[in-house]
Amino acid sequence: MTVQLKGQVAIVTGGSRGIGREIALLFAREGADIAFCHLEDEAGAAEVAAKVAALGRRCFQRSVDVADLAPLRDFIAAAQVALGPCDILVNNAGLNLRGPIETITEAMYDRVMAVHCRASFFAAQAVWEGMAARGRGRIITTASQLAFKGGAGIVPYCMAKAALVGMTRALAREGAPKGILVNAIAPGPVNTDLTAQLGEGWAERTGATLPLGRVGEPEEIAAAALLLASSPGGDFFVGATISPNGGDVMH
Repeated sequence: MTVQLKGQVAIVTGGSRGIGREIALLFAREGADIAFCHLEDEAGAAEVAAKVAALGRRCFQRSVDVADLAPLRDFIAAAQVALGPCDILVNNAGLNLRGPIETITEAMYDRVMAVHCRASFFAAQAVWEGMAARGRGRIITTASQLAFKGGAGIVPYCMAKAALVGMTRALAREGAPKGILVNAIAPGPVNTDLTAQLGEGWAERTGATLPLGRVGEPEEIAAAALLLASSPGGDFFVGATISPNGGDVMH
């Protein structure tokens, strides 16, 4: 255990499964106390909380629909009361509603945008003043390589992820002079509950199209988040979107 995050408090949205789960557990192994929210995943949340506690770290968790801003703000405030001021915010909660453009309803579009863009912006706002007052903080947002390459049948998702890249760049310019480093991760195809819904054989078929020959694992994306969260590893990243994607998009 290198405890790169010793004594810090990390808040992770969407932390009970997939990439968020692995970020929460890796940050705990590295010495951080963890607050995370989830959407009615009590079993997954209990497992993550138990693992964090077994590592000797404090944990706070709550079921929150991040698209609903009042409960999201309440969660972030309560997490800081329970654990202390937030040093690291990971905007990770997400979802995908698929279909060709003619089938996308206003409600579907609004839901995707609210979960990704509105929630990430206002979660950042909720920790911003505290980070600025202390002169340090890290904000890390999960985007996607689809922000750069696009994808048929998932236009709102690609739009939302591209917007998060733009938010990261703009917010980083505001944050860096205050000691707040804002960056993003754009994963490629990864084995998660979300991609499992794409059917049997998805990982094999998709992996075969990548230069690396396989899809990624959540632990590999968590390692990228740790780089951005840690010091000195993440100290010179400002407005960056790093891309652990197996060669799916090279830029």
